[in-house]
Amino acid sequence: MKIRIVGGCGSGKTYIARQLAKRYGIPHVQTDNLVWDRSDDTKYPEATRDRMLNEIVGQSSWIIEGVHHKWGTIRYAEADYIFIIRAPLAVQNLRTLKRFVKTRLGLEACNYKQSLSNLREMFGWNRNFERDNMVNILALTETYLAKRYIVRRNTEIMDILPNGDEE
Repeated sequence: MKIRIVGGCGSGKTYIARQLAKRYGIPHVQTDNLVWDRSDDTKYPEATRDRMLNEIVGQSSWIIEGVHHKWGTIRYAEADYIFIIRAPLAVQNLRTLKRFVKTRLGLEACNYKQSLSNLREMFGWNRNFERDNMVNILALTETYLAKRYIVRRNTEIMDILPNGDEE
């Protein structure tokens, strides 16, 4: 099974992708980890990013989730399911704030260093995501209506996919 999940910060992409990875026993990849070299907080060269993405997509099953939607557009064609999470802004911001607090207190691990400026930036991204990105995401996935699902809550994805024992 090949699943692509797209949504803004705090939409629940990572949470639901982890749940699905456990349910189906398939690898889960965050697009952020294909873009950012966490060892020195710089971006990978595009060729490196694309090579890593191709390695993942070459597998028989995968879950790819993230806010990035332009450079991986070819992957929509290869996905069995495309989920677009359009969570309410208040929900996204609350989840983003909770993640910030939990990681700052050491209660939860995070792929990147949390800072107040980073938190403000994420709130800004969330505020503008629907206007700046959602139109593009919907257009890029228009060809795949038969396998594209738009949800408000990340948990709706569990109801759409088959049970793990049916695969």
